[in-house]
Amino acid sequence: MIVLAVEFLGAISTKKATWKLVRVWIPVNLIFVGMLVTGMYSLKHINVAMVTILKNMTNILTAFGKSIFFKKRQNGKVWVALFLMIVSAVNGGITDLSFGAMGYTWQIMNAFLLTSYSLTLRKVMDTVKRSVKSGSLNEVSMVFLNNSLSVPFAIVLIILSDEWGYVSKEGVIRLPMFWVLLDESGLLGVAISFTSLWFLNQTSPTTYSLVGSLNKIPISICGILLFKVPVSLPNLFSIFVRVLFFGVFFAKAKMS
Repeated sequence: MIVLAVEFLGAISTKKATWKLVRVWIPVNLIFVGMLVTGMYSLKHINVAMVTILKNMTNILTAFGKSIFFKKRQNGKVWVALFLMIVSAVNGGITDLSFGAMGYTWQIMNAFLLTSYSLTLRKVMDTVKRSVKSGSLNEVSMVFLNNSLSVPFAIVLIILSDEWGYVSKEGVIRLPMFWVLLDESGLLGVAISFTSLWFLNQTSPTTYSLVGSLNKIPISICGILLFKVPVSLPNLFSIFVRVLFFGVFFAKAKMS
């Protein structure tokens, strides 16, 4: 709706969605929906700080996937950094005071789907260029296509899980602040979709994954403070020192 409104005002233009274009985009859209769902369920069971640590798995899987599907070799320093990230994730799990197996399962699934999403999306972007007459598809059109195609799948999931019945019983829909936060979430979602697609269109899946992981420290701090998460000294060490150090080490390895 936001994209259509801005297009109506003449600020942007989008490509007309053809059946050929939709068929190319459907696989990445299914992964996108699965990524959102598993991300939501993981947050339901484990705290924000630990979610950010476990997202290190995404960097590792993306590097492996890029090596396999795009024949891009990583240097030795990158693999050392990735190994250290695995150590950090394991150490974080061991020291997590609110450990929940269900949450960790959802988050590991989310890591695989997030990796699949970045790799598949990069491939689809190249395929899309051959599916439109102009030979290119702007980021706004990709945002509209990706989000609009998600709606049917979301409706099916809502019906299967009786999500609407659950929400209506909770009574949150009658709270004005619920709708304020919901709209804010939607606006941020559009911004995230646009910037993610633009960035991935300009760079590689591994770099996309790495830069996306740089928000771990502020998210961990905010998550602990806002939700009053119980933490121990080893856990804090794992979250802040290890993630920050290994993230910088990985960045330097990539640049070399």
